[in-house]
Amino acid sequence: MEDESYANGRSHAQLLQNMLQNGGANDTISRATSPGHGVNGNDKQKRYRTRTYPYFQHLPYKAEEEAERDAALEEILKQLYTAIKAEDISPGAVHWTRELRGWLNLKFEITRTLRVKLVKLYYMLALAPGLDYAAAERFESMFRTLTNMCTYAYQYFDASERQAMLDEILPFFSTSEITGAFIVMGALNMLMPTHPAPNEPGQLQPQDYLPTFFHLWSLVNRSKAFDVIFFDIFSRLARDSLECEHIEFSEYGIFTKDQSDLIFTALLRLTEIPVGQATSPYCQMVDLGAGLGLYLEKDKKKNPIGYAIARWVVMSLSPSCIDKPGSILSNLEGMMESIDTFFHPSNQGNWTDMLAQIVFHLVDFFVMRWNKEQSGEMATPPERRINAELKRRFVLSLKEVMFMGLFSKKSKPLNYFFGAIQGLAYLEPHLILPGALQRFYPSLQGLVEVHRTQSSLCGLQMTANVMSKHKGLRCHVTALLALALPGIDANDLSKTQHTLNFIQSVAYSIPFADLTNSSDEIHDTTLAIQWVQGEMERMEREGPNVQIDYTTELSDEDEENILRSSTAGFGEFVMALLGKVFTLLENLPEASRVRSGSPEEAVINTLPAALTPLFAALSPENFDKALDKVASFVQNHVVHQARDAMAFICNALCKANPEKTLKRFVPMLVVGIRNEIDTNDAASDRSSGTDVLPRDRALVWHISMLSMIIVHVGDTLMPYKTELYDIALYMQEKCKGIPTIHISNYIHHFLLNLTLIYPVDGALYEPEVFEKGLDVNDWGRPLDPRDLTIKWHLPSKEELEFAVKLFESQVDTAVSRLTNLISDSPKISRKGKNKEWSDEVSRNLAQIRLIISGVATLFDPKRASAGTDQNGDSNMDIVEPELEDENPLAEAAEDAETRPQFHYRAGYLLEKDSALYNHIHSLREDVGHLLSKIHNFLVEQQEDDVACFTALYSAYRTWIIDVGNERSAHMLERVTRLYASDIRAFKISGLRKVYPRPLLVRRAGIYHFHRVKHNSSARHKSELDKTLLLELAASAVSSYAEVRVNAQSALEAALKSLLAGRTLVVAPLLSTFRQALETDDFDRIKGSLYTLFFGSLTKTISRDWRYAPELIELYIKSASVDKPSIAKISGQSLYGGLAEFGKSLEHYMVIDQDLVETIAPPEDCSQKITSRNSFIKERRSKVEAKKAALSLRLIDICKNSHWRIAARCAIFILNSGLRIQTLASPALIDLAVKGSIDDHPGLRSSYGEAFIRIFLFIETRAVYGHSAEKHIREEETQENRLEVEVKNGDSTWTEEYLAAFAKPGLPDYFVDRDFPGWLVWGKSFRAVKGRPVEFEDYDDLENNVRSQIGGLLTRDWYSKYFGYMKQEPRDATADRFRVQNAALLIQTFDLTLRGVTAATFEDIKELIAAVFEDGTDKHQHRATAEIMAALLICVMESPVEVRDKVWSYGVPFLMKIFDDGLTPENITYWMTCLHMIIGGKDPRQAREIYEQLISFRLDMSSNAAFKESSKIQLLEFAIQDAGWHFRFEMPILEDFLAHIDHPYKSVREAIGRTIAAIYRTRYYEAFKDVPTLLAANKAASSIGIKPYTPSEHFGSTVKDVFERLEVWRKERTPGDQAPSSYTSGSKTVLLWLDTTFQSHECTQLLDYIPDVFMEQVLHMMDVKEDIELQRLAYQVFRHLPNIPFPAGEDGNFVNALVRIGKTSTSWHQRLRTLINMQILYFRRIFLIRTEQQEALFAAVADMLEDSQHEVRMGASTTLAGMIRCSPVALRNNILPTLKTKFTTALRKNPMPKKTPGTSTPVNTNQQVIRRHAAVLGLGALVNAFPYATPPPEWMPEILAMLASKAANDAGAIGKTVKTILADFKKTRQDTWVTDQRYFTTEQLEDLEGVLWKSYFA
Repeated sequence: MEDESYANGRSHAQLLQNMLQNGGANDTISRATSPGHGVNGNDKQKRYRTRTYPYFQHLPYKAEEEAERDAALEEILKQLYTAIKAEDISPGAVHWTRELRGWLNLKFEITRTLRVKLVKLYYMLALAPGLDYAAAERFESMFRTLTNMCTYAYQYFDASERQAMLDEILPFFSTSEITGAFIVMGALNMLMPTHPAPNEPGQLQPQDYLPTFFHLWSLVNRSKAFDVIFFDIFSRLARDSLECEHIEFSEYGIFTKDQSDLIFTALLRLTEIPVGQATSPYCQMVDLGAGLGLYLEKDKKKNPIGYAIARWVVMSLSPSCIDKPGSILSNLEGMMESIDTFFHPSNQGNWTDMLAQIVFHLVDFFVMRWNKEQSGEMATPPERRINAELKRRFVLSLKEVMFMGLFSKKSKPLNYFFGAIQGLAYLEPHLILPGALQRFYPSLQGLVEVHRTQSSLCGLQMTANVMSKHKGLRCHVTALLALALPGIDANDLSKTQHTLNFIQSVAYSIPFADLTNSSDEIHDTTLAIQWVQGEMERMEREGPNVQIDYTTELSDEDEENILRSSTAGFGEFVMALLGKVFTLLENLPEASRVRSGSPEEAVINTLPAALTPLFAALSPENFDKALDKVASFVQNHVVHQARDAMAFICNALCKANPEKTLKRFVPMLVVGIRNEIDTNDAASDRSSGTDVLPRDRALVWHISMLSMIIVHVGDTLMPYKTELYDIALYMQEKCKGIPTIHISNYIHHFLLNLTLIYPVDGALYEPEVFEKGLDVNDWGRPLDPRDLTIKWHLPSKEELEFAVKLFESQVDTAVSRLTNLISDSPKISRKGKNKEWSDEVSRNLAQIRLIISGVATLFDPKRASAGTDQNGDSNMDIVEPELEDENPLAEAAEDAETRPQFHYRAGYLLEKDSALYNHIHSLREDVGHLLSKIHNFLVEQQEDDVACFTALYSAYRTWIIDVGNERSAHMLERVTRLYASDIRAFKISGLRKVYPRPLLVRRAGIYHFHRVKHNSSARHKSELDKTLLLELAASAVSSYAEVRVNAQSALEAALKSLLAGRTLVVAPLLSTFRQALETDDFDRIKGSLYTLFFGSLTKTISRDWRYAPELIELYIKSASVDKPSIAKISGQSLYGGLAEFGKSLEHYMVIDQDLVETIAPPEDCSQKITSRNSFIKERRSKVEAKKAALSLRLIDICKNSHWRIAARCAIFILNSGLRIQTLASPALIDLAVKGSIDDHPGLRSSYGEAFIRIFLFIETRAVYGHSAEKHIREEETQENRLEVEVKNGDSTWTEEYLAAFAKPGLPDYFVDRDFPGWLVWGKSFRAVKGRPVEFEDYDDLENNVRSQIGGLLTRDWYSKYFGYMKQEPRDATADRFRVQNAALLIQTFDLTLRGVTAATFEDIKELIAAVFEDGTDKHQHRATAEIMAALLICVMESPVEVRDKVWSYGVPFLMKIFDDGLTPENITYWMTCLHMIIGGKDPRQAREIYEQLISFRLDMSSNAAFKESSKIQLLEFAIQDAGWHFRFEMPILEDFLAHIDHPYKSVREAIGRTIAAIYRTRYYEAFKDVPTLLAANKAASSIGIKPYTPSEHFGSTVKDVFERLEVWRKERTPGDQAPSSYTSGSKTVLLWLDTTFQSHECTQLLDYIPDVFMEQVLHMMDVKEDIELQRLAYQVFRHLPNIPFPAGEDGNFVNALVRIGKTSTSWHQRLRTLINMQILYFRRIFLIRTEQQEALFAAVADMLEDSQHEVRMGASTTLAGMIRCSPVALRNNILPTLKTKFTTALRKNPMPKKTPGTSTPVNTNQQVIRRHAAVLGLGALVNAFPYATPPPEWMPEILAMLASKAANDAGAIGKTVKTILADFKKTRQDTWVTDQRYFTTEQLEDLEGVLWKSYFA
């Protein structure tokens, strides 16, 4: 029942709701502006922000007037209004919604008041009850729709409602049942508005509720989901409050210091950076408890965590951060410094993606905020605006990590860092680019690893545009281009691609024109070359931290001279580039197949993208050189495998300057072609296969070049039209074989060029710029889209006439040839082995296909549909639907995408009814008739000729769909995709379309295509269309697989573009399907299954009840076809929407009529509405009647057929036979009840499910007053439910409420939910009556059904059902407690106990005894557990007498099993049984069971370990289920704590977990109302009240337990192998601690960690004899530093660590404290106090001198780690002191001389230790900076000192030194070239002395 609901419930609501969200990307309101923002008072009509891009004025034809658009909008709204009022949701409202979407997507303007109305209307519709949900599934699909919508819901709520919202939602919060907490926070995150409330008393401002939020956060520790939720909320809050004056704003944004530090700490946690041996800071156990809260989590892909983090940081920055320590900015700097090593390419792990994501979003948000504040789009108060200093500091904080990440080896983080370098370079070019160049130059010269070169090229691509705009930096551009050239290399294609991308990005930014002529002194590149060389040397000298500021270093004049000089080399560069490209093309491998996604293909696609802007940017002189070079290459070479690439290059040339290119190319190519044909006999005979023969290659090469230089180049072709026309005819006359396809393609391009409207303008600047001459300040100059002037190609009359002439000549030749080929005596024989005939036919068909699509734009859809309407697309006409489908059964058979539509102007070129117009359409008709003829001929004569059929159906497809627009080419999608990839390097957050001019021009072209595509949606069918459709449908089920596949895809395409085509083909398809099934024609059965169930027809038929019943019957029959492949297909087809067939239609909906009235049209539509509504009602009743009839027919089929067929029938019987209004037919009930005890297990379960659903429907109908309408409005009659008022004024209310749970006897009411009052009391809560009454309100229909069921439920039925339950399950996975069995029995037992059934309660008891028998077999237990659960649950809401009768039988039975019958095999069944009975219910509901369970006490004399532990497990279950309502804990705790040293492991584990469970559920807060909660938290501190403070009783218990352990520890003899009280007791306690630490209330143990736990746990780790104890203790010990201590409360923990580390007698313990010191230090870097930091450093430094070698090594590693993760300020304080300390120690403690033969004196040993300590200390300083390049200035000296002074020491010391030096070298292999410059020669020699020479060379 769960999964069936998606499809039908969601589709419409989803459509409506997507509409509401403005269709995502084409959002017409900027997402960043909140309403009422920057608006001049009453201007309600306009958008919030004027459009950046004037779409309409750039079109080459006159766009429609505003009035025409508005008329269309009015019509759409009128139709929408009518549809909703008439309850015509689908197809009506859905279709008009789509039309409205189309209207908005064409960038038409909608007024703001109307937008508000529509938003409200769609919001209401998306949530309207009763909209197209099958009644029973309504709830679930509703829930999904809601959560999808919720993601944006917070924007629609009023901020002043915040208090009310918290009042409503917070009372549901509870951690006793942790799901409550997740649901509340998830809901608040979705719903709570974060924009500022008005500044009035009584309104909640952020600091009024933030303390409470922090308090809630601290209630659920160790949960990743919670961290994510709070980042989301806080970051939105920061964004929305930034512009609000009255919210206080400091260096911490709107937060306080404590809040900001906590958030930063969580940020560190979220990166999941590993520290030392730490376990994760999160516990999965906590997040697993989210339950339904999972549905409220946001989608991680759409809302990445990094995004929220960055939003919080950036929106909290302001100039007040700059000079204050601890501010958001300094914390950000500190954090980046302390984790910078994790960005290094050699140090990658699962944190890498996260860090990259954070950096990228930080930059992106900052750039956006900076740009929007500059443009005034964000009205940030002046004192909060980003200023230059803040921008500089921000860029510096990310600079280093960005440069490290830029050379990462993984592609995902790389893309993030490329985005980051672009943003940072945009913000501070002079800070970022010199460092970037310092890194890029060496890698372009090939001095370093390959991946660095690729990163450099990508980095350059992203920054080229910024570089070309800035003084000094732009002088590097030409040098970089020259250095990048070697990257074009056939051996490394991905590098080639990056190089081309970089060149493209430069070509869009600067003109490739030599600017030297404009000044006298400079004539060549000398000046530039010298300058660049000098700069490169300087960068090499100064290293990665080079600082260059050209704005101050260079005078403007010098800089311009250098730049001019650098442009002198452009000519050479272009020549060299083309040379490289030609070499690349000559070495490309043969393309194996098209669109394989291979690197070769990527390069071939990148070439035109890079060269088009490059050729367009060339100055005339440079262009001539390039043209010459390309032309001579084409003339003298034939590189067959690079044919397409070369053709693309010619096309790029031609687009840049068509006149020159055509003048050079056309004569040359025409001569070449004639030559090949006349002298070489190219293409003189037919060739088979697909490869071009070697002798034809030159011909094909020439044709390919020719066809690419004549497409999209405008009217410059016209002077050459005769040559081009003649050569076309000449080739067609002479050529045969494969080249003919290329010839057709040439003509296709020729036609496209003549008939399409497109921009022919790729210039970098507007014409006037060229007139005045280019100069240096034109580099990188942006253009406002409003100043654009575009040169379009708008076909002239002459061009059109010529196109028609060409089209006609082509059609004639093809038609005459084809007619001849299918005549009785064709020129080419159809006999014979070789396929000459079929080749000829398919080539001619291909020719027809290509020429038809070439002139597609000239066909008028109306004329093609044989309409005679006179007006073209000049006015917006609405196309009326054909009326053939008004048959009520054909409900919504028409798919919405093919409904009537509005057409807008898109520049249609022909005059209606002119000679040309008529002529071209009649030619098209001729072709159509011919195609039909060929089809019939092939079917009769050549039905196995697959090649011909393939070509024929491609032609069909084109003929039908390419009308008015070449649909088959998907032009719009292709152009849009290319545009999107080209703008990537220029897109800057917060700026609008600041793109190079060629891209702006392309945007206009795309908009034109968009209009054309909109108009050529679907058209009507002409008679010829119908014929062709039916022919396609016939072939779709042909007996040849290849033919079928082609026909099916052509059919799908054709149906999408013809109105009402689907209903036409359904009938013939069904009759074929029927025949095929009767004759067992497997191939046709397959064809039918694919055509009907795997395309769009399924949906059509499911709504058309003229055909649906037949389809279902045939489908069911197909189940019995005996062929595995068919069975498989037939099984898969269920998923395609077939399983939805027959579900109920909407029959009643709740629509808020007032909202609909807001769009009511002025005229009266009531007549139309009434007639439509009555038609819809008639349709509903007729369709429902059909469905009922179908279900009866299927029940008949079911009765005596094979189980496969029966199983299929069952699905549709349920769909169509079960309704809330009428319930189910007697036959269906009979089938379900008897089917539940069928012999076949599969059928049993599906009938069982049907039976349960029948019960549910009866119940639902009765509870909702026997009315489907009430069900939809959710008006239920519940006699046993109450609302209990909360007495807020009564201070003892909570105590009394809890005490009631412990009172014996029946209460007034039961509280089943856990949350009321846990955190805060609401106004009231729901409860169940303590003495329920029997529900009797059944009407006749329900009673009849119940008594019919009752009559069938005999003792015999039960005995069979129980028997099947007891059978052994078929596989191990099914061997569990099956809830569905219990669910069915709950219903049947209810009838039995009411005396409705033939069987009685006595029968049941006897049968249970028979099932259980002797209880020796686990299957007996499983069945009995399921039956008992059902029996006890079914009477929970019955009158007390009935309940007690059953429970007095059931509970003793249960208890007997709990006492004696449990075994490890069956315990899970009984646990589930218990959980079903008590879970989620008031413990008093199951008082008898609880009384028995809590009376359990440990029996120390028993040796039945399992028996004891299983009882404790049941008790633990009961306590967990009851939560804080469990009130009998004291005696149990006393008993358990007294026996923690129980000898049996399983018992100890159960005790430990149960103690933890009891203490976990003791905590609650119970504030009397939400205002009190808010006030108390605000008063406590800015981070709220500290939760989970332990009670005194708890404290004394803990201390007492540990004191006992200490006594036992001393009693135990060390080394004793036997278990003792100490080892047993310790394990129990450790399990209790471990369970608690892994859960959200771990902070209740904080106070005891330092003094009570830690040393004891360390002692336990020392018990070597007991491995289990050691493991547990280690686990607990590693949890300690992960526990979130509140700020300032970690002092004792630190002191305890230091104390143990220095004084413990066991060196293992000293070593282990080191692990926790480092973790604690890193996790709390933002919270730890200075004195604790110093204490930790001092302790670790001292521990370097520990007497134990292992501890010294550990201390060294820890020290390195701690230095590494300290922010710079702190490092700089500590480093000098440590350095001095260790160097002095090394000097003062020389290696003592050994006198042979004497024993070593004691103090010598101390001296050696001190020397080792000094070496380790210095090693730690070196290791702390593993990747710093260049190394810090103090490092070379230390390394040299170690090498010269201590490397030769004996033993551990010398070894340590060698390890330190080797590690240093290993981490620097990449950068050693640079790093070695920072050492003096002597230092290098010292190092080389230790590690032999070759290593360091």
